[in-house]
Order: sequence, then structure tokens, then C-alpha cells
Amino acid sequence: MTSQLPVQVFIEAGRKRVFASALDWPGWSRSGRTEELAVEALADYLPRYSAVVRRAGLAGPVAEFTIVEREPGVARNADFGALGSAATSEHRPMTGAEGRRLAALLEAAWAELAQAAADAPAVLPKGPRGGGRDRDAIIAHVVESEVVYARKMGIRLPRPRPEGDAETATLRSAVVAAIEQGAAGTPAVPNGWPPRYAVRRIGWHVLDHAWELRDKSGPATG
Repeated sequence: MTSQLPVQVFIEAGRKRVFASALDWPGWSRSGRTEELAVEALADYLPRYSAVVRRAGLAGPVAEFTIVEREPGVARNADFGALGSAATSEHRPMTGAEGRRLAALLEAAWAELAQAAADAPAVLPKGPRGGGRDRDAIIAHVVESEVVYARKMGIRLPRPRPEGDAETATLRSAVVAAIEQGAAGTPAVPNGWPPRYAVRRIGWHVLDHAWELRDKSGPATG
């Protein structure tokens, strides 16, 4: 089963790189050298993202896109390979039903990362100059980032030890609870993130690294 509504896309354009994000589908964000290539990459990743949606038990999106907003000016984070701005629509209040749907997709993204890590070898292929993290370092990086992201939601908990232990589960449960209950469109803390943007940013980071693990593990595990 699929949703028949076009996918609403938010564009963040830097000087050298552009991100396209599916606003109602957290984690589904891709980049390219131009806006056209970024949207094309988003479409290319639909099969991968659909697997995440199935994990969440939801109807999947269709491969039909409509750009509803572009970040004004230069998106500086985009050139460094990251999302960086909330769309105007992400400042809307979020109902409990919307929060539960978004939380389900985020939990499915974490499950996808856990499976990708379980399938990946400990040592991953490096770039042409020897760059890149190995499996455990990628997982540690994701968890460490989530401590910072959670603070942007008003959640302050101790830094967890490696992914999979109780402290990480506690942190992620707190993030899910904050999303599931629904929320006002304003950040919970000064200079924080509105909830809709928080779940999009966290989901993107999780899946970007899950797909990195898949790609570096080779066809046998991808």
C-alpha cells in the first residue's frame, strides 16, 4: 500500500551542494550538485526508504515530488554535507497522531541502522586517501550526535556508552516520547529545534550512516 499524495520537498542549497528533504518522511533526504540532481537522488533512494517505512508499518510514499519551499539565501551546512535549517512548515504545531507517525519512522530508522551494523564487517573500506570510519566508530558517532540533537529538543541526559547499551536506549526513548506526545511548533529550549525539524534531522543522520554501512559492506549484505 502507498500514500497517493505527492511528496513535499524542502530544498537547502549551498554554493556547491544542494539537499532535498521529504518533509513528511523523516530520514529521506539526499544531496546533489544541483537542485535537480538532489531531487533525482531522493527518487533513487525511494526503494531503500520504502524498506524503512515498511518497518514502521506505514503506507509508503509515491515517486512524485513537489517542491514546496526553498531555504532563502545560502544554506551553509549543505556545503559541509549536512542539513541545517527548519522549513517554515516545520514550525507548525504537531498533533499526537502526527507525532506517533513520525516517531514510528524514526524508530524504524534506528532499527535499519542496527541491522546494517549487524551485517557490516568491523573494518570498512577506506577512501582513496585512507579516510572514513570503521563500523563501531560510525555507530559511536551517531550516538554522540544524538546527545547534542536531544539537547536541541530540551532533553539532557548523560552521554551514552557505545550504541546498544541501556543509556542509549534511555536517550532514544526520551526522544521518542517527546515526539509522540505532539508539541507546539516552537522549540522547547532557546535556540533549539522545532520538533518536526528535530525528527527530520535525526532521521537523516541515522539513515545516512545506515546506508553508508550498507554501501561499504558490499552486495552480500546490502
